[in-house]
Amino acid sequence: MEYDVVIIGAGPAGYVAAIRAGQVGLKTAIVEKMYMGGMSLNWGCIPTKALLESAKVYTRIKGAEEFGVDGIDLQSLSFNWNNAKARSNRITRKLSAGVNSLLKKNGVEIITGTARIGTDHSIYVDDQKIVARNIIIATGSKPKAMDTKLANAPIVEMEKLFALESIPENIVVTGNHVSAVEMAQFFKLIGKKVTLIANSDYFLVGLDDYLITTITKKLKSEDIDLILNVYPDKYENGEIHVGGFKIKCDLLVNVNSRKAILPESEIPLELTERGFIKTSETFETNIKGVFAIGDVSGKSFVAHVASAQGIYIINTIKGVKASFDSTTYPINMYTVPEIAQIGMTEQYINETGIDYKVSEFPLSVNGKAMIEGNTEGFLRMLSDKKYGQILGIQIVAANATDMIAEAGAFMNVEATVYDVAKTIHAHPTVSEIYSEAGFEAFDQAIHL
Repeated sequence: MEYDVVIIGAGPAGYVAAIRAGQVGLKTAIVEKMYMGGMSLNWGCIPTKALLESAKVYTRIKGAEEFGVDGIDLQSLSFNWNNAKARSNRITRKLSAGVNSLLKKNGVEIITGTARIGTDHSIYVDDQKIVARNIIIATGSKPKAMDTKLANAPIVEMEKLFALESIPENIVVTGNHVSAVEMAQFFKLIGKKVTLIANSDYFLVGLDDYLITTITKKLKSEDIDLILNVYPDKYENGEIHVGGFKIKCDLLVNVNSRKAILPESEIPLELTERGFIKTSETFETNIKGVFAIGDVSGKSFVAHVASAQGIYIINTIKGVKASFDSTTYPINMYTVPEIAQIGMTEQYINETGIDYKVSEFPLSVNGKAMIEGNTEGFLRMLSDKKYGQILGIQIVAANATDMIAEAGAFMNVEATVYDVAKTIHAHPTVSEIYSEAGFEAFDQAIHL
């Protein structure tokens, strides 16, 4: 059996590439051994955000009286873990079925099993041999395993979180990046005692320092203990020993830095120092015609970039020449409030020597934010002083992860602060803070 494209892995990188390949007329197969939709759809992005939304609703109900809603007995109010899981599972099943439907609609053959890359662009799935002109590896990544000295600890991997029948009282989350902070806040929102251990010196690497400071202060205000730059020593008598502290721990949630899930290959794949598949700027591996996209290449760990890489590769295979710009993708945090960033950070701008300006506008004076009771946050715009070009935007707001898309549109057309200021936003909306920050960049905000 021969194909134009065979894709290994059906996460956001793989299935989007497969759909695109089918759309442009390439004979395509996708190999997946377990989870259609990958980590993102089955226990990562979608399910955890569904849990966070349930926790946010639970928290907002506590303040319903302020909005004129009576009759809620706060003494009886509780978070139902199993019902929240059930809702998350319903969403996952619906989206997974949608992915299957789209693959079939676009003529993609779905092959269930574990793929092994052979010679001469062959792939073996069990006893079946497949030949492909192009192979795309999209096998993803997973959190690194906890140290063996913690083997006796009550560890739960994110993949197994949804199998828990109940959530105990004392939670320790270990990890350095966005997902670790999200999970720590989730457990806190549902009333648990939470400690977040960031076990290296690159806590939230990639985010602007200003946002890291904002997040750190937020965690402290919520009584989430944050311990930086240390790794747990041992687990004994129901306690995690870390950095001279003993922390009561009924559940240790592993959200550690990620490692690549590598496919078996008869041709050695060149790897980076961190163990990810090494690729060129066009995502081609050391094997001609074999590409690696998404987490497995280690260039990004967010689903939307993985999907964009998949589309880019298929377009390249079809002869559509374009460059892939990895500098203008958003980083989102689904916390309370949400946090989003796009473009350059202030520390990067300082390193490049660009003369820049910071313009900030708070939600505390925005009418829609007041109406919704979500006045915590701001929009922060970094712009070039000479031409006014937008270099980066950071948002802390209830819907920051949606609002950041407008910033992406501005940056993709190399818009200036003048363009932002003159873009008319409906009133009342939270997005009005864009034009306010635009005015602030070259003159003065209207409502500040």
